[in-house]
Amino acid sequence: MLVGKVVGSIVSTRKNEKLIGCKFMVVEPLEKLGNSAEKIITIDNIGAGIGEIVLVATGSAARIGCD
Repeated sequence: MLVGKVVGSIVSTRKNEKLIGCKFMVVEPLEKLGNSAEKIITIDNIGAGIGEIVLVATGSAARIGCD
């Protein structure tokens, strides 16, 4: 898991049928917490908005959360 700030959204013209209706967001991990990644694309299923600080699940926890 990592903590980041939502900096934008992105649109997909084609996606897996399980992702239809999900919003894609661009998240920039917060450097002060030791995250080294630049920006990542996430799926927002709780309604976060641009400028909000979010907790991003990765790995198997993220797959379980999308079911």
